[in-house]
Amino acid sequence: MDPAAIATLVQELFVADGPVDRPVRIASLVAFQGDHRTLTERDLPRIASALIEDVAREFDDDTTDQPRTELTDALARTLHALGTVDLDDLRAVRLGPEAFARHLATAAPDADAELDPADARTHASLREAVCAHILRFLTIRSPFVAAAEDAAFEERYAQDIVAAHDHLTIYGIDLTHSPDSWPLDAAYLSLETETDAGGPSAPAEQALAGRDRVLLWGVAGSGKTTLVQRLAVSVARGDLPAPLEGLRGRIPFVLPVRRFRRDGFPEPDAFLSAIRYPHSDAQPPGWAERVLSHGRGLLLVDGVDEAPEDERERLREALRELPARYPGNVWLVTSRPSAVRENWLAAERFTELKLSPLSREGVTAFIRRWHAAARQDISDPADLDRLSGYEETLLDAVRITRELGRLATNPLMCGLLCALHRDRRGYLPRGRKALYDAALSMLLERRDRERAMLPPDGIDLPQEPKIQLLQKLAHWMLVNGRSEMDRAAAIETLARYIPAIPHAERQGAPEEIYRHLLNRTGLLREPTPGSVDFVHRTFQDYLSARAVVERHDFDFLIDHAHLDDWEEVIRMSVALARPDECAYLLEGLLAARKDARPVHARHRKLLAAACLEHATELDPEVRSRVRRYTRDLVRPTSLEGARALGWIGPIVLEMLPDPSGVSDEEAHRLAVTATSIADDRAIDYLVRLRDRASWAVRARLAAAWRRYDTDRYAEEIIAHLDERELDFPVSDLEELRALRRLGGRPCVQIAGALTPEQLIEGLVAERLTELWLAYDLGADLDLSWLTAFPRLTILRLSQRNTEVTGVPEGVQVIVAGA
Repeated sequence: MDPAAIATLVQELFVADGPVDRPVRIASLVAFQGDHRTLTERDLPRIASALIEDVAREFDDDTTDQPRTELTDALARTLHALGTVDLDDLRAVRLGPEAFARHLATAAPDADAELDPADARTHASLREAVCAHILRFLTIRSPFVAAAEDAAFEERYAQDIVAAHDHLTIYGIDLTHSPDSWPLDAAYLSLETETDAGGPSAPAEQALAGRDRVLLWGVAGSGKTTLVQRLAVSVARGDLPAPLEGLRGRIPFVLPVRRFRRDGFPEPDAFLSAIRYPHSDAQPPGWAERVLSHGRGLLLVDGVDEAPEDERERLREALRELPARYPGNVWLVTSRPSAVRENWLAAERFTELKLSPLSREGVTAFIRRWHAAARQDISDPADLDRLSGYEETLLDAVRITRELGRLATNPLMCGLLCALHRDRRGYLPRGRKALYDAALSMLLERRDRERAMLPPDGIDLPQEPKIQLLQKLAHWMLVNGRSEMDRAAAIETLARYIPAIPHAERQGAPEEIYRHLLNRTGLLREPTPGSVDFVHRTFQDYLSARAVVERHDFDFLIDHAHLDDWEEVIRMSVALARPDECAYLLEGLLAARKDARPVHARHRKLLAAACLEHATELDPEVRSRVRRYTRDLVRPTSLEGARALGWIGPIVLEMLPDPSGVSDEEAHRLAVTATSIADDRAIDYLVRLRDRASWAVRARLAAAWRRYDTDRYAEEIIAHLDERELDFPVSDLEELRALRRLGGRPCVQIAGALTPEQLIEGLVAERLTELWLAYDLGADLDLSWLTAFPRLTILRLSQRNTEVTGVPEGVQVIVAGA
C-alpha cells in the first residue's frame, strides 16, 4: 500500500476549501456535484479502480490479479453515495471507519447487488478500508473536526494515564500479595534534586519549575521512574503542586526507552504505538504532531541507560532534533549517571539535575509513610501496636547502625528494609548480599508458607527452583542486552531449562510455570501485553549475577566490564563469588587488554576499586594490588572526573591523596569527590579541607551538610568554616538548631520549608545580615515578620516568590537568576 497515493485519490473526491469553524455536511464537500465540482460521475470508476489496486495490496488480496469490473462498479456506486449521505464531517469521524462504512452501505443499498458472496465480502473490506482513509482526510482537512476529536481523545487518554501510573509498588506491605500497588498520592515521597554547582538540594517539583528541558540523573532505585509517574498523573489529572502550575493543560507522553531501545526514538505519531498504548489506533490522525506543534507536550523520556551503548548517540540526536523542531514543549529525560557523560545534552539547553540520596529526614519520612500504608489493612489492635513498635525500632536502627544507614539511601532499599524488618519481626540481615537473599526468601517462599496458603494455581515450587528459573530469565536479558523480553521468549527459555529442574518439570507445562512465576513471586510483571520484565532492575541485576557466578562465567563479565549497564551485575558478582573467584574477577578487571580504549581501561580499574567493599573475603595481596593500580586514578583532574569518582563508594576515601599540600583548585575537586559519598566516613577526610580559604572549597563543604550526621558535621566542619562571603545552607529544623548552637551566621540560605515562627526562633537575630529564602513560599508572601532581624540588609528570593509584601524598609531584595 502507498498511503500517499491513497490520500491523493481520496482528496480528489472532495472540493478544496479554506478552514472552517463548524461541522460541514459531507454531501456538500464532494467534488462530483454542486457549483464547485472538479469531477464528474464518470471519474468515479477510475478512482474506484485505483483505490481497489492500492487497498487490495494493503490486505494482500488476490483481487489485484483478477478482473475487477464488478468490484470497480460496486465501489464507484458506494463512492457516489457520499453525495447523498446524511452526515456531517464531525459525526462521521466520531462514528469511526467501521460504523461509517455501514452507514455508507445503507446509503447505497444496491452497490453490491451484482456481486457473488465472495466479491461482496471483498467489497465490504474495501469499503471499510477506504472509509478509514476518508475519515483521516476529513480530520486533517477541518481544524474544527480535529479539535473536537482531539479533545475527546485527550479526555480518554488522560484517564488511561492515571489508570496506568497512579500506583506504586511498596515491597512487602502485605506478604500475601507482595509486592502491592498503592495509590500514588498515599505512597509518594517527594524526592530532592541537586545541581552540579554544589548548592543545596531542593524538592524535585521546585527544581523542575520553570525549566523546559531537564536531564535527570539518578542511581538504580533512586526514584526516577516514580517521579515520571508523579508528573504524568499530576498533569493528566490537572492536580498540580504550586511550583508546577506551569504544566497545567499539557499532554504527558511517558516514553520508557526500553520500549524502543532498538528501533530508535519514534516520530510523534508513533509515540503511543511505540510504548504499546492499548488504544493507540484510536488517536486522531496527526494528533501527537498537533500537540507538539502547539507546544502542549510534556515528554517524559525515562531510562536512557536502558538503550544499548551503541544506540545512545542516535537517541541523543533525536533529543537534539525533536525539541528544536517542536519548541515550547517540556522535556524530562532520565538516566543512571554512568550511562551518559556530563553535559551530554548541554548544547541542547538541557539543565542537568541529579536525584539526591535520601536525607535523614527523607529516610524517616519514607519509613513513616511505609508503615502508615501498612496500617491500612490491619484491624487488630495488637498487630497495630506491634507494627508501631517495628517502626520505631527501625528508625532507631538506621540512625544508629552505620551499615544500615549506608543501605538506606534510596526508596527501593528503604522499602526492602521496611518489608524485611516487619517480616522478620524486628531482625535485619547485614550487608547488601544478605539483604537481597532475605528479600528473595520473603517474596518467593515465606509469605505463602507462613500464612498457610495453598497454591491457588496448583503449582507448589520450593524457593530454590523458583530462583533457578528466574535466574534463567535474568541471564537471558543480560546476554541479550535487554531489560524486558517477549512473553513467548520467556516461555521458550523456561521450556529449555525446566527439564533440568525436577521440581519444576513435575509441576506443569512451561506456560503454566511462567504464569506461576508471574503471579506468585512478586518479582515479574507484564508491563504491556506480550512482554515481561522484573519489577525493578536491581532484582534483574542480582539474579543475573547469581546466574553468572553459578556458571563460573567470569570471563564473560570481564569482557563486558567496560559497559556501564553491567556495573551492578559485576559488583553483585563480587559479593556472591568465592574468594578465589573474586580474586580472578578483580585481576581480570586490572589486566591490560590489547583492544581496550584508554577510557575503558580506566573504567575497569575504577570498577575493581568499587568492588572491594562488596568482597566478603579476598586475598590481601589482590586487595593491595587493586589499590595500587587505582591510586593514581583517584586524583581527579576535572570537576566531571571528581563527581564521577563518587560512584566508587566509601572505599575511594582511602585512596584520595592528602589534601594538605595541593592547590585550591585541586582541593576543590577533592572536596567534590568526598562530598559525593554520603557516608559519615567522609567527614574524616573533609576535616582536612575545612580550614581552606578558598570560597569554592568552603561553599562545597557547607552545601554538603545535609548528607551527614547533623551534629557531628556541625561540630567538625561547619564550626570551622571561614564565614566571609559564605552562605550557610539550612535544610531542616535540626540543622537550624545546630547552627544556632554555633552562634548563628551572618549569611544563611534556607533550603527547607521552615515556618516564620521557626526561623524567628532559630536564626540569631543580632548576627543575621543576609537571608536567602531558597524554597517556594507558596501563599505565605507577607514577609513583615522579617522585622525580627534588625541587622538584615539583603533578602534573596527565587523567581517564584517575586510577589512578596511587607519587606522591612532598608532591606534590599535580590531575585535569584534575574
